[in-house]
Amino acid sequence: MNVRHVIAALLAACSFGAAAQAAQQVVDIPSRPGVTERALVLRPAAAPTSTVILLTGGSGRVGIYNNGSLQNGGNFLVRSRELFQQHGHAVLVLDTPSDHSSPPFLNGEFRASPEHAADLAAAIAWARQQFGVPVWVIGTSRGTHSAALAATALVPPQAPDGVVLTSSILVRSPPRAPTHLPGVQELDWSRAQMPVLVVHHAQDACQATPPSQLPQLMGKLVPARSALLTYEGGKADGDPCEPWHHHGFNGLDEKVVADISAWIGSRK
Repeated sequence: MNVRHVIAALLAACSFGAAAQAAQQVVDIPSRPGVTERALVLRPAAAPTSTVILLTGGSGRVGIYNNGSLQNGGNFLVRSRELFQQHGHAVLVLDTPSDHSSPPFLNGEFRASPEHAADLAAAIAWARQQFGVPVWVIGTSRGTHSAALAATALVPPQAPDGVVLTSSILVRSPPRAPTHLPGVQELDWSRAQMPVLVVHHAQDACQATPPSQLPQLMGKLVPARSALLTYEGGKADGDPCEPWHHHGFNGLDEKVVADISAWIGSRK
């Protein structure tokens, strides 16, 4: 390779790096007084068709560093962020707010609190202002508590345009659990005026997300603006409540994200 080829290769690498950096940024969104919430923002190659705000499960802690790397990136939604981007969505991976940046993070009852609702409303408003397209909130596992809060506690114009619940919490937490909340089917879904998509693995073996309880949740939703997608197969590794088991759609990421994106697109 001659000098010109070397220079051309270096320029191409720099251009690619600059493009990647432009397509991804870390922002700190003002929320409640004195509080910010960090988000990793991914922009699609073309104008976005919608924005998806991805809410991780567990304690809610992603750990977004200034350079965009993540402390906890294995969660189904978090690891699938670039798949959502490839399907034409602007993507926000939302971290814990600045006043909950240490243990227990979002555990306890915070995911059902007015403060959490305010944080979600701030992220939704920021996304609308930035991209000018419909904003969907997508939660997985304990993140469905947060997504359900956005659906049932926020009203227009603060409310999201749609909600997706993946691997929904369907059992009331036992007293010693990190989170002390009911299953999402126990909320007042009559307050939700937006489309709601429920996504679940038929072989989900996590005790907090039993597929047998899905009919109770679907019975609370308006049929004309809701749907249930279920999956089988994939891989089941480790703890049944962790992201590499059926609970996290291991081995099915591309299929599940494609189906979610198609359903979101059909609701325009």
